[in-house]
Order: sequence, then C-alpha cells, then structure tokens
Amino acid sequence: MVAPDERIKISKVALTEQLNQEKSSLLKKYQQKALGDERFLPFLRYELVNLLFGDVSGTLGYALRKLTYPSLFKQVGKGAIFGKGIVLRHPGKITLGDRVAIDDYSMIDGSGGGDQGLILGNDVMISRNCVIQAKTGPLKIGNRADIGCSTIISAISGISIGDSVLIAGNCYIGGGRYISDRLDIPLMDQGLFSKGTVEIGDDVWLGAGATVLDGVKIGKGCIVGAGAVVTKNLPDYSVAVGVPAKVVQNRQDTGRS
Repeated sequence: MVAPDERIKISKVALTEQLNQEKSSLLKKYQQKALGDERFLPFLRYELVNLLFGDVSGTLGYALRKLTYPSLFKQVGKGAIFGKGIVLRHPGKITLGDRVAIDDYSMIDGSGGGDQGLILGNDVMISRNCVIQAKTGPLKIGNRADIGCSTIISAISGISIGDSVLIAGNCYIGGGRYISDRLDIPLMDQGLFSKGTVEIGDDVWLGAGATVLDGVKIGKGCIVGAGAVVTKNLPDYSVAVGVPAKVVQNRQDTGRS
C-alpha cells in the first residue's frame, strides 16, 4: 500500500500506438497483442485452437476446448472448463488452478502481469462476459472465488483477491486514474497514475454493481452493498454502503461467530 496522497505513475503505451507502429508488420503487431510472443509455433497453435474450437457450441465444444485449451496456458490444473467465445491475451502468463470454470465470452488477459502474471486459484468461477486483466500489474484470485456476470477486474498496480470471495454481477475492481493537472492538452495525453494495489480479504461479498478503487484494502469478512463505491480501506467484518462507501455496521457486533 502507498500513502493516501502518493501517486504511482503508470507506464503504458496507448493501444493506438501499439497497433500503428510503422516498424512492425501487421502479423507481428497481432502476435504481440494476442500472445506477447513472435514465435511461429505458439502463434499457430493459438490461432488453430481458437479458430477450430473457440465458438463450437454444446457438448462437442465443451469437450474439444477441455482437451485443447490447456496447452495455451502457463499452467492449468485438473478439471478446467472453458466456455465458448473466450478471448485470451498472453495466456502463457496465466495460471489456472484445479476446477476453474470460465463462462462464455469472457476475456482473460495476462499481458501486464509481469513475472507473477495472472493466477486463478482452485474452484474459481468466472461468469459470462467478464473482463479479468492483469493490465499493467499482477492479478491473483484465491480459491473458491465466484465472480458474477459482466464484472471487470483490471490490475494496474496489482490486485489480490482472497479465498471464498463473492463478487456479484457488474462490479468494477481496480483501474487507474488520468492525470488532470494540465488544461492545455487532453486528459488522455497526460498519462495515468494509480494510488496503489487493491487487496480484498477472504470471505468478502461485493454486492451487484459495487466499485472498488485503486489503493483500497478490504478486510476479511466484509460486505459491500450494491452500487457502493469503495474509496477507503474497510476494517475486517465491516458492512459498508453508499457513494462513497461508509461503514454502517461491523458483523462482529452481532455476537455471531
């Protein structure tokens, strides 16, 4: 964690610049964006697996992806399930535990995870249309985490999510902020910064549409209400609601174990 007013400058090349580098061929640009690897054989395997099996429906698609998709990742445990239409970016930086399930049309992106990469623990469930990305920092999701539909988890300075975490649909976790000090140039040209890593403890429940901003630590056993925006740290077992989120109760005060 960093001091509340400290900024971590994010070094990131704009997507338009990545896609329009004159010195690189169209093929190499695609390889770098999709795989981070310009070798031919990994690229051929990635393309064939996606082309032949990525959108196959029903039991046949389920079986074919179960057989072929593990070869794309850094490591995959037993019993993984892959839905159709999944978008994989830099899968060689992604580690999946046992019995991970990724539903249809989600994006799993390990491109900015560095040496740590993107790690999904055992029994993690990713519902459809989610975006799980180690954008410019590592991302780790603990065992038995359940992530609802259309949730975005975007690691800028890093995100760590504990075990048995419930994340409802349409939540947003992480991200960065545009520098806005100058008025003479557009915001998009001033760069990005982060207030630090996001840490979510074990046994946390985020209600539908909740937002957790960068630099925030949510303690063990917390409950965050639907639509809340968490901008500050939450102590263990807090119940927090509102925009910005405020603690309205501590679960330990109820006298239940």
